[in-house]
Amino acid sequence: MTGRDLTALRDAAADVGLELCGYGLDPLRPPRRVLDLPRYVAMEKFWDRDGPWGRQMMCGTASVQVCVDAGEDSAGGSGYRARWRLLHAIGPVLVAAFANSPLRDGKPTGWRSARQQVWAHMDPGRTRAPAENGDPRDAWTAYALDAKLMCVREPDSADWTAPAGLTFRDWLRDRPATLRPPTREDLDYHLSTLFPPVRPQGHLELRMIDAQLGDGWIVPAAVVMALTSDARAAEAAEAAAEPVWAQFRDAGDDHMRSMGPWLRAARYGPADPTISRASKQCFEAAEAALSRSGAPAPIRQAVADFTDRYVLKDRCPADDQLEGVA
Repeated sequence: MTGRDLTALRDAAADVGLELCGYGLDPLRPPRRVLDLPRYVAMEKFWDRDGPWGRQMMCGTASVQVCVDAGEDSAGGSGYRARWRLLHAIGPVLVAAFANSPLRDGKPTGWRSARQQVWAHMDPGRTRAPAENGDPRDAWTAYALDAKLMCVREPDSADWTAPAGLTFRDWLRDRPATLRPPTREDLDYHLSTLFPPVRPQGHLELRMIDAQLGDGWIVPAAVVMALTSDARAAEAAEAAAEPVWAQFRDAGDDHMRSMGPWLRAARYGPADPTISRASKQCFEAAEAALSRSGAPAPIRQAVADFTDRYVLKDRCPADDQLEGVA
C-alpha cells in the first residue's frame, strides 16, 4: 500500500515538473514555514525561544517513521517492556545505518545525520528519550507531565500560544488564572507535540531514522520489523547494541560521556568502530529473521543490497551525498 501511495505521489509531482527527494535534512534551502495554521504558528513561537533549530526541524527535516506493535502486557520477550528496551538499545544503530542528512546550505555539516544534530539542540524535555529505568508506562507518564506546553488549543482564536515554561503538570496543579482547565483532549493533543526517539501511541513509533531516497524506506521498515518480531533476532540485536552504550557508561573522557550514543551515531555514522560492529550484527540478525519468516524475496533482496552497499563497508546513505559535493 505504501508503495502504491508513493507511486501516486510521484506521478502527481511529475505532472507539475517536480520530483520527490528523500533526505533527512533539506540540503539546499533555508527553512520557511508554509502552513499558516494555529498549531504551527504556536509551534514556531515555542521553538524560536531557544534559537533557530526548531524552524529547521519544522520546515526542513524528514524521516522514515516505522511503527511497531507495543507488545503484550507481560514480562517476557514479547512484552512491551522488552520491546521498549530493545528499540532504545538499537536506536543509535538505526541512526547511524540510515544517516542521510550530511549537508546544510549545500555544504557538509560534519555530521552524517545533521537532522539528529538539529533535534539535539531542541527542547530536551520533549526530544530526548524518557528515563531508561523502571516501567515504561511510569517513565512516559512523568515525561509527558513534565514537558512544557507547546500550544493551548482555542477553537475561537487563531492564537494558541502557551505560557512560556508552563508544563502540563503545572496546568493541572497550579493553573494560571488566565488559562482554562485542561481536558482529556488537551492531554491527547499535548502528547502529539512530544518527539522522543521512540514515541508510544498505543503502538511504538520510531522517529530517529532519516528519510531515504526512492523506495529506501523499505529497508528500515523491514529491519525494524525483523528485529522486533523474531525472538532470536531481538536477543542478538540487544546484545550487539550493548557495547555501543557501554563505551559511554565506562568512558573516562567527559566529552565522550556527554556526547552519548545518539549524538555519536549521528556525527560519525557507521564509521564509529563500535557502532559499525553493532550494525553488522544487527543486520545479520535481521536478514536471518526475514529468511525464517518467509518475507517476500524483494524485501529480503532490498535488505541484502543495503547491507552489501553500506553496512559491510562502514558507509551510510549520507556518504553518497558527500561524494557528490567532494
